[in-house]
Amino acid sequence: MQSEGEDCKIVSSEPKPEFPDGLHVLAVDDDIVCLKLLCAMLTKCRYKVTMAKKAAEALKMLREKKDEFDIVITEVHMVDMDGFELLEIIGREMDIPVIMISANDDKNMVMKGIKYGARDYLIKPVRLAVVSNIWRHVF
Repeated sequence: MQSEGEDCKIVSSEPKPEFPDGLHVLAVDDDIVCLKLLCAMLTKCRYKVTMAKKAAEALKMLREKKDEFDIVITEVHMVDMDGFELLEIIGREMDIPVIMISANDDKNMVMKGIKYGARDYLIKPVRLAVVSNIWRHVF
């Protein structure tokens, strides 16, 4: 079982030469099942992944290790802080791309995420093919 701040260790045995191997993703979701599924998909795509079960914990990690993470993927609806607030704080304090994820596919929610500065807004369930291409938001 993963704990907060732990790195996922699963690595695919099939290297993809076009893929920037080892890009570090901070995945944030207070639903542990969704978080573990996202982590498994990201590691299968050869990302290095650190999980945070709370937005506050994610902010703490980002503030302490600003240069360690390449991108953040965060759930929109969380108990301790919603993803939009997290996105706003990250945008003010650091230069790191953020992707929002949610089961809510309402057009207004998607547009709100983009207006707040999200690089993308992914609808759950997120597909592996979509996750494999998040590196494009870093470069």
